Amino acid sequence: MSESNSDHHANYQVVGEGQPVILIHGIAASLYDWTNLLPAMAEHHYRAFAVDLLGHGDSPKPDQPESYHIECIYEHLSGWIESLHLKREPVLVGHSLGGYLGLLYALERPERLRGLVLIDPLYSPAQLPASMQYLQHRASWGVKVLSHTPVWVIQAIMSLDREAITQFSVSERRRIAADYKRASPQILNITTSVTDLSRRLTQIETPTMVIWGEKDLTLKPSSFPPLVQALPHATGHAIPGSGHQPHIGKPKLIEEYLLEYLIGLSIQ
Repeated sequence: MSESNSDHHANYQVVGEGQPVILIHGIAASLYDWTNLLPAMAEHHYRAFAVDLLGHGDSPKPDQPESYHIECIYEHLSGWIESLHLKREPVLVGHSLGGYLGLLYALERPERLRGLVLIDPLYSPAQLPASMQYLQHRASWGVKVLSHTPVWVIQAIMSLDREAITQFSVSERRRIAADYKRASPQILNITTSVTDLSRRLTQIETPTMVIWGEKDLTLKPSSFPPLVQALPHATGHAIPGSGHQPHIGKPKLIEEYLLEYLIGLSIQ
């Protein structure tokens, strides 16, 4: 079963029946990031929700820069989750910024969470390469640039990433570029308010799986093993040859890891 909704001020898609699994995309993306995984979730009897974060996809896009503080993005997401009135605690699956939001949820509402899967997750500004840290403090400039950047330029920039060329289909590259333009340019303000969660990681008791691409150019790959070590109940999987978006570039492998993790949760 599949349906699309825009209830409670968030656009989302839901498929299947069973244990709820909530899929949270990264910055400048959309629920379409999970297109390759949703059918497998339904086939294996999970109820999978893929949501557009505030300012992204077909969810609301406020004009005010202050609406894109990380706490506002988090409160929008957590409020939407509560509005679902789930009868069972969900498993959150978060990519990049979605991983950061999943970690916040595990810290703030651990009793309402069954499990946590993090794919190339953001958890500290120190993970960003020096060039991106430089731009992080010039978000207003970035907002103006993104507002006037055509889709074809975004596609050209993507072609500099070998993963995007070798592992993504032409249609996937076009969709990713289109998601950049569909999002509010104000989303670039989100990273300016991200704080370092490193010292709080030991508080997370939720069973967690961390997956990352060894060729990630957006977040430092060396930052992920320390995350696995810091989390009290975590396992980690590095994916050779994969970049920042292994759930798009190597969806079958991510599917295998995810299903193995979910089955393990069900027998605990």
